[in-house]
Amino acid sequence: MEPLDSELNLILVEKALRRRMPDFCGPLTAEKTPNGQSNPTYIISSKSGKYILRRKPDGVLLPSAHAVEREYRVMTALAESDLPVPRTHFLCEDPSEIGSVFFIMDYVPGNVFTDPGLPGLSIYEREMVYDQMNFGLAKLHKLKHEILGLSDYGKKGNYFERQYSRWSRQYDASATEKFSEMDDLQQWLKINIPEEEKLRCLVHGDWRIDNLIYKNGSFHLVAVIDWEISTLGNPLADLGTQLMQWEMPAGEETRGLGGLNRKSLGIPNNNDYVEKYAKRVGITEIPDLTFAVAFSFFRMAAIMQGVKKRVLEGNASNPEWGIKGINSIQLFVKKALEYIKSKD
Repeated sequence: MEPLDSELNLILVEKALRRRMPDFCGPLTAEKTPNGQSNPTYIISSKSGKYILRRKPDGVLLPSAHAVEREYRVMTALAESDLPVPRTHFLCEDPSEIGSVFFIMDYVPGNVFTDPGLPGLSIYEREMVYDQMNFGLAKLHKLKHEILGLSDYGKKGNYFERQYSRWSRQYDASATEKFSEMDDLQQWLKINIPEEEKLRCLVHGDWRIDNLIYKNGSFHLVAVIDWEISTLGNPLADLGTQLMQWEMPAGEETRGLGGLNRKSLGIPNNNDYVEKYAKRVGITEIPDLTFAVAFSFFRMAAIMQGVKKRVLEGNASNPEWGIKGINSIQLFVKKALEYIKSKD
């Protein structure tokens, strides 16, 4: 855990919890997690239990970014489904109360894996982790968002077209320098946007292993977290995010599977993983994921560019992690162009 930000006033936080949670019993302590680079995240410990506080970062924010309100809404709705998410308690949209918009949810104990290579686990355990990840993604995409009250959770129309437009604006708004490879990638994406999808479902937006919590011992999926960029759209986007991460080099900072012998580790290859997902959701034809993967690389580069700008402006949630991530911007773009070329 990291030292607690002086920006989080525990007296004000405790007042907020006492006001809205009758069963809350203080006093409380808080630790800032190393995760939550976009939205600062804290573990709140008290006599009545453990909770998670997610808030917007300080400073001037990009339009539509850091949407903790949407994150709260979707997790609250998903409590009525069989997809596991942390239980939410309340959302405070008044930034004057503790200094920023925030929400409170339950702390879910378990394993969070930041390295998709899963060092230290057995072959069977790795197989279990990846099968649960696949099962959870299929379960998410089969949910009836209308029944959950999420019919208006995303705009209608071409998902990838909307997403490309949004993240291009976000990147341009936070760009600190220009390089030709990014121009090439944006141009390719612009002219290769797939036709409007027939399937429209709830998509997580950042379906990666480090956004999943597994039960200690059994490795069953017990919670899906970090719903900040979720919306209604094309399910291939979440598959693209997974394959994008796996294309990165192996290692603590890049968090990929590149260069690993996945078969010997018990980690499925891309085709087997996608085929299993397709069977679970009832798709008979294996989809082409070229655009989805390339777009996921682009979006990560845009996200990291936003982090870079916040680091330079002095309001990043985790400056040390952000500085390391800055070096990955051009790598994401390079890997996207390599992936596109490999599919020609």
